[in-house]
Amino acid sequence: MNYTLLIYCVLAASLLALGFAFFFYRQMLGKDEGTDLMKKIAAHVRQGAMAYLKQQYKVVTIVFVVLAIMFFIMSIFDLQNGWVWFAFLTGGFFSGLAGFFGMKTATYASARTANAARQSLNSGLQVAFRSGAVMGLTVVGLALLDVSLWFLVLDHFIPEENHLIIITTTMLTFGMGASTQALFARVGGGIYTKAADVGADLVGKTEYNIPEDDPRNPATIADNVGDNVGDVAGMGADLYESYAGSILATMALGASAFATSAVEGMQIKAVLAPSLIAAVGVLLSIIGIYMVKTKEGAGMTELLKALSRGTNTAACLIAVATFGIFAWLFGTDTNQWWQVSLSVVVGLLAGVIIGKSTEYYTSQTYKPTQKVSESSKTGPATVIISGLGLGMLSTAIPVITVGVAIILAYLCANGFHVEFTAENLSLGLYGIGIAAVGMLSTLGITLATDAYGPIADNAGGNAEMSGLPAEVRQRTDALDALGNTTAATGKGFAIGSAALTALALLASYVEEIKMALVRIGQDLPNGVEAAKASLIDFMDAYNVNLMNPIVLVGIFIGAMMAFLFCGLTMNAVGRAAQKMVEEVRRQFQTIKGILEGKADPDYARCVEISTKGAQHEMLLPSLLAIIVPIVTGLVLGVAGVLGLLIGGLSTGFVLAIFMANSGGAWDNAKKYVEEGHFGGKGSDCHKATIVGDTVGDPFKDTSGPSLNILIKLMSMVSIVMAGLTINFHLL
Repeated sequence: MNYTLLIYCVLAASLLALGFAFFFYRQMLGKDEGTDLMKKIAAHVRQGAMAYLKQQYKVVTIVFVVLAIMFFIMSIFDLQNGWVWFAFLTGGFFSGLAGFFGMKTATYASARTANAARQSLNSGLQVAFRSGAVMGLTVVGLALLDVSLWFLVLDHFIPEENHLIIITTTMLTFGMGASTQALFARVGGGIYTKAADVGADLVGKTEYNIPEDDPRNPATIADNVGDNVGDVAGMGADLYESYAGSILATMALGASAFATSAVEGMQIKAVLAPSLIAAVGVLLSIIGIYMVKTKEGAGMTELLKALSRGTNTAACLIAVATFGIFAWLFGTDTNQWWQVSLSVVVGLLAGVIIGKSTEYYTSQTYKPTQKVSESSKTGPATVIISGLGLGMLSTAIPVITVGVAIILAYLCANGFHVEFTAENLSLGLYGIGIAAVGMLSTLGITLATDAYGPIADNAGGNAEMSGLPAEVRQRTDALDALGNTTAATGKGFAIGSAALTALALLASYVEEIKMALVRIGQDLPNGVEAAKASLIDFMDAYNVNLMNPIVLVGIFIGAMMAFLFCGLTMNAVGRAAQKMVEEVRRQFQTIKGILEGKADPDYARCVEISTKGAQHEMLLPSLLAIIVPIVTGLVLGVAGVLGLLIGGLSTGFVLAIFMANSGGAWDNAKKYVEEGHFGGKGSDCHKATIVGDTVGDPFKDTSGPSLNILIKLMSMVSIVMAGLTINFHLL
């Protein structure tokens, strides 16, 4: 079997994804953007979004240059290999590029979606969803391009000894670059969009009783810009690193789990399997995208079915294809081909269950969110209490699902052996990693359903500001309400995959520690040869168990990091939103004729407030995610770092689900009232749900979705800094 040819197949799949992304982009540009006013509004949003993104990239570039120099210096002192600094930069570049292309598409698509909704609901859905597909296919295309090119380069230059282990652990470094870029994008974009959103809602809706996205509201343009920089550019960078991270971690696990396999070529097959599954997922995602369509007059249920048809078809096809991939790679002489395939199926099923659970708890078509709406009868306090309770309850199904998935994926991959041996542990961890790859294998279409949401939201804003007929706004509202649910589902999907990927990264951290010991010619503390040590030998050598107080302290620090990070980002949104509220009030009070529509608001001032707030506030929480793992390694050593990662993973996973689902439920509870229930728009119930929605905004769009990046970034930083940790404690 020509293994280089397999990598070229992955490269071809990446080009196919990028080709279809470009095709859908050109197809979208061919649609009519509507009236001159619609074009003008879209241009304002587009210019604001691009201006913010360029400013954000300037700040992030400084951070990346400093870190790259640090990695280069580490390589000089043999604390890391010489490829790391460059791999780190490419990961960040591709992650940022994915967000940029997605946002550029979204800013061109919103007015075209609104204009298509003038014709029919299905037309609006098609434009918004195909535009979202540009984001999905760009993310998977760029990720597979990065993976395949780096593998080809390193395969040529890395020496033969421990060849694949060195290649895969080196490639994890560009995962750190992607995670770092994603965290800045998510946090900065989240602060920007929610400061504008909260300011627009609290003053415009509750104090002056004017509609959402009303052109008289000074924060409206900033709000629409925020949808793009946070929910599109930030999300694209986020899911790029989730997708790439799951593939890279599993490749590294495959290199170590099958390093001593007696079957010729088994190690390289296990390394390439994750990227091949992802490559097939590209083709099946494209098939699923073409299956999404609905009829005119469709309600929320029919719209959900339209999207589910595409995603479920792609998931079922990849499940079947996986068995063929492993039968071809591993052969059918043993049971290993179908056992590992079952791990992929487990990941897919876990993703579906988490998605359905999120849909149940956040969609207004189901009772939990309807009960949050009903609680508005007694005011905003009970809306907030109800939403918090719903979010807490909603963690049970995803946590149990991921727990069961971890156990089943582990057992399937190691042949259903429960004995805790080195071989069973390595194979089982590979199964967990491959389950994460399975969960994200159809990201091309699942991300399309997520990116579709902010496009539909902006389309509604454009329709309102352009004064389009009420029936158009009803159609865009239907698309927007669906987008809230799909966005919440997408966040649940990303968080679930982050839990599986982070567990795989824990094992990859161990491999990197072993490689660091080999580089400096040291063995494990108990005298076992580092290069040949198993994971069990490693845990014994560093006393990694719950009775070790250093591990416990690390766990507490990791748990604290999740709450500290959320506290910093929530307060950042609060401070920026306060400035926005004050500015909107000032303009309503001082600009004569603004409420009568006779004078134009100062939109630029609100855009400036959001931009400055996001740029200033995103640095501290993002840098903490990088600094804390380094300091923990220097102070507490290997055992402390493993505790940190375990604490961050377990607490961050549950907290992220809670925040995403509470925020999604509050948002759709407001939408449910706006549909005419409990008094409809302008009623006291409506005002109460608006307060709940504003509380939930930073929950679901800033702090919550950033947590899954935090979990993986801390793991990636620990892996890259493994050499420093080891050397510091040997001095």
